[in-house]
Amino acid sequence: MPPRIVVVGSLMMDLVVRAPRLPLPGESLLSHSFETLPGGKGANQAVAAARLGADVAMIGRIGRDRFGEILRTKLEEAGVSTRDVSVDPEVGTGVAVPIVLDSGENAILAVPQANLKLTPREIEAAAGVIRSADLLLLNFEAGMDAVEAAAETATQAGVPILLNPAPITPHSPELLAKASVLVVNEVEAAAIVSNVKGDHAAELEALRRFAPRAVVTLGAGGLVAAEADGGFAFPAFPVTAVDSVGAGDAFCAALGVRLCEGASLFDAARFAAAAGALAVTRPGAQSALPSREEVERFLADG
Repeated sequence: MPPRIVVVGSLMMDLVVRAPRLPLPGESLLSHSFETLPGGKGANQAVAAARLGADVAMIGRIGRDRFGEILRTKLEEAGVSTRDVSVDPEVGTGVAVPIVLDSGENAILAVPQANLKLTPREIEAAAGVIRSADLLLLNFEAGMDAVEAAAETATQAGVPILLNPAPITPHSPELLAKASVLVVNEVEAAAIVSNVKGDHAAELEALRRFAPRAVVTLGAGGLVAAEADGGFAFPAFPVTAVDSVGAGDAFCAALGVRLCEGASLFDAARFAAAAGALAVTRPGAQSALPSREEVERFLADG
């Protein structure tokens, strides 16, 4: 039986601009291209988990507009249940403007809109779905009251939580402490444990005061991780980066899927790193997310 994963988070339409570099203040810079692509951390993670073989349900909020219709359709095409994706009658669907540089790195401006209107009321309506899950996958790109409510619902039901506190926003230590696995990048790690910025071993030790398992992703530097039995690190897979948008979401989803399947943290992190590596070799967020077969072939060939 495939793992049952519930994602609470954002649905965003990505308005992607490709440029040689970021413009300087006051500068107008000609860019290479523009695309409209489905995204949002929550939707990306849901699609990624579904492509990797999980049975996935999405809890989120969209506006009553064309962007929202497209995002719902894309989730359904990927096999994700959208029964608990609600529609806000007044606020539009969230949008993001990723600026993808020639190096493959990106900077993103996000306007969450309807995502921030997700409330504990919608979480309560979907509580049965959360309680029956094998894993709750959470990010911070939605209404924080709803994120807190989802975490509490899962905790009371004994459902493990993989928390990706991104983008960093004010939050309670109690929320971090509900996580079974905490996944952060370097920026997020530094924001949570600012007194040990850049010292990854110390960051992991500090993060594990909240959660029993912690992973810090380092982009081209690979990752470091720790749990009660010890820690480990390994470098990034050597690939040619085209677009890093969505790579972190591919990583989180893949890590969650393999942990649900009983893999060790090391094996799950290796699988997740491969999924993230494949995602950066293609443009877009959801369009770049790999299938289970692609990840397994990549690992076998490596």
